[in-house]
Amino acid sequence: MAVLNIRNLSNAVHKRLRIRAARNGRSMEAEARAILTEVCGGLGAENTAEKLPELILHMYGGTPREHTVEELISERRKEAEKER
Repeated sequence: MAVLNIRNLSNAVHKRLRIRAARNGRSMEAEARAILTEVCGGLGAENTAEKLPELILHMYGGTPREHTVEELISERRKEAEKER
């Protein structure tokens, strides 16, 4: 099972998550997991890896780009370095 740490979460979002979790009778961790599962973990075809190329085309206005996945990974690595 994967682990996710979230940095730089605003105090306002943290407070709203805490309130939402309390309303639903869950811990903040369980509430965040429920939100992420609802948004990202659906069973429909729209959430499968097969749809990734279509999503990338949509993101870039229908113009295929070479090495898009590698560029996205590189961009995320640069962001991670800045966070350190």
